[in-house]
Amino acid sequence: MKKIAWLLLTLMVALPLSAQERKRVAVVLSGGGAKGTAHIGALKVIERAGIPVDIVTGTSMGSLIGGLYAIGYNADALDSLVRGLDWSYVISDRENMSRQSLSDRKKQNTYILSQGLTIGKHNENDGGIIKGKNINMLLEKLCMGYTDSIDFNRLPIPFACVATNLVDNTEIDFHSGRLPQALRASMAIPAVFSPVRIGKMVLVDGGLTNNFPVDLARAMGADIVIGVSVQDSLRSSEKLNSTISILMQMVDLNTLNKLDENIANTDVFIHVDPSGYSAASFNSAAVDTLINRGEVEAMRHWDELLALKPMIGIDSSFKPVRLTPLRPSVMTDRVHITGFTFENMTPQDESFLRAKFHLNRLDSITSREEEEITTSMRTDLFYQTATSRLIEEKDGYRLVLTAGNRKTSHVNLGLRFDNEEMVALQVNANLPLKKTLFVSSDITLRLGKRLMAGGELIFHPRALRFTRPVISYYFRRNDIDVYHEGDREYSVLYNMHQTQVEPVNIAIRNFGFKAGLRWDYYRFGNKLQSDISRQVDFENGHYFIYQAQMEFNSEDHWYFPTRGGRFVARYAYITDNFAQMNNRAGISDVSASWRKSFPVSERFTLESLLYGRLLFGTDIPHIYGNIIGGTSFGHYVESQMPFAGLGHVEYAERHFIGAQLQGRQRMGKNHHVCLLASVAQHAPEMKDIMQTKTLIGGQLAYYYDSVFGPLGASAGYCNRTRTPYFYINLGYEF
Repeated sequence: MKKIAWLLLTLMVALPLSAQERKRVAVVLSGGGAKGTAHIGALKVIERAGIPVDIVTGTSMGSLIGGLYAIGYNADALDSLVRGLDWSYVISDRENMSRQSLSDRKKQNTYILSQGLTIGKHNENDGGIIKGKNINMLLEKLCMGYTDSIDFNRLPIPFACVATNLVDNTEIDFHSGRLPQALRASMAIPAVFSPVRIGKMVLVDGGLTNNFPVDLARAMGADIVIGVSVQDSLRSSEKLNSTISILMQMVDLNTLNKLDENIANTDVFIHVDPSGYSAASFNSAAVDTLINRGEVEAMRHWDELLALKPMIGIDSSFKPVRLTPLRPSVMTDRVHITGFTFENMTPQDESFLRAKFHLNRLDSITSREEEEITTSMRTDLFYQTATSRLIEEKDGYRLVLTAGNRKTSHVNLGLRFDNEEMVALQVNANLPLKKTLFVSSDITLRLGKRLMAGGELIFHPRALRFTRPVISYYFRRNDIDVYHEGDREYSVLYNMHQTQVEPVNIAIRNFGFKAGLRWDYYRFGNKLQSDISRQVDFENGHYFIYQAQMEFNSEDHWYFPTRGGRFVARYAYITDNFAQMNNRAGISDVSASWRKSFPVSERFTLESLLYGRLLFGTDIPHIYGNIIGGTSFGHYVESQMPFAGLGHVEYAERHFIGAQLQGRQRMGKNHHVCLLASVAQHAPEMKDIMQTKTLIGGQLAYYYDSVFGPLGASAGYCNRTRTPYFYINLGYEF
């Protein structure tokens, strides 16, 4: 018995001594933007070799990968994470508009630039093209459990990262603080991302002072250093041919600071060749290749890694305990909520959010729902910044919602090109008026072949939260070429003044309904006719229109949906004296469209479209007649309906019913090949709708879904024109 007790005592003493004698290993990860995803492949090999990691340091993307690794995201978890993220969203300031109104979502899919302005007030997020709203929220979520001010030496793996103080160009080493803030500061590429301000420091990318912080790891007590670098060679004079390339060269020149001595101070140096990729190569194919390159390059150092084990003081069979994230499914898990705190918001704003998101009944929340709330704070309540964070309490988490300064305006810019109108520019500004009036104004100007200028007054009654009565005025100057069976019949130039009052304007997420009275005034100018032109009279006149429209849209993408549907129904009663048209009954205008998408496979989608417009009455003004052609509804004039294979606009009979079927194949992430077929019937009288010649058309198109909107071209043919056509479209539709 005494022998057993003596043996146990010896083991208890010996184990701590061997742990103390084992040398401490650091992993150092360099900066490099998207190229830094190669670090994940190298970490896989380090884990496979059974090398313990006692310290992690990193810069920029290396700090992001290293910081997450230090709190338990092992290499496989990191691999799944970076592959699953929509990086085009993460590294932008785009809003998540899924819970916003259809009009708000339409704006997001119309303008390429959107910027809130706060005149006369300092905005701490200024200083970069990208404010970092989405990356900030992502870091808060991924670092959940480590978002308070803490000592980074107390993380599961001690960690430090590097930023640069732009005030005096000094290196700032983060050993403590708020982990998401430290990671965000370390990766703030100057002029690209807004800097992080802490006290009087203005912090940007740490690569400017120490892009490969081996010295930092040594200072933390590392005996052995494994370093992974994705440092690229400098650009040649021939490649310095753009603003971005020159800016990135300036950044890369600074990353050479300390580089040689830090490489010399590394025990195993793994350099992953990033050629062919840049700091912005976040597409799925690039990420997959870079992770694989990191793994392949680290495997070339396999023998060196295994040779470290006796140097560390461990045997060849040693396998360290593999860490796991504190919350592996943090992006999808529901978190129990104990309460809400609203910071820098009025009681009215708090009441609005509680009502819109049913917060009084909400006992749990997901990351996506948090994001929807902060989006509403920025769009509905007009705050320049809005953030959320979870604070752990005894029985769950308290959600803290913090608002920044109010925006004084929000400006949107749209730009498009097509081979019909050439270049068009559209500018929109949203201006809130006095807060006590609960009114905002929306002003739009369009420049191009079609001119448009106008504005809206939008009322936000607090008692009726989802009803926004609107008063609007728009002026349009249109110059339109009208064809007949493929030949240009005439060109008409006209001015249109339109005033609208919509006391009913309901907007609830995917549903919208509006009703009101509209006044149109048309003044026609020159009309150029061809030799084959029929006699068509365009008379100046004013019209009073009672109208109501309902819309439902559950599609998952504005231009290339893979599931969901869109239904629009409209009724209008057109008069010239509030009651009649030319002393007869007014014109009834009934129209509807229903589009439905069916995912056949992960990449192939079938999309059906049924649509039509029926006009009842006599003496229908020519400007309100049915017009078909083009690829979208209402592009040139309000009554326009699309038809595959018909490139130019042509008049159809007063009763028109059409159907379209589209097969769309997605190649890669953003490339789409589309094949469309359309059929339609039209007739002067509804009873003859099936007796007339059937219109048939087809179209083949290619589009690239870019941040500037759909970029592509289409070719089509239909039996009405018997002439093929070719159309180029670059940009969002407006």
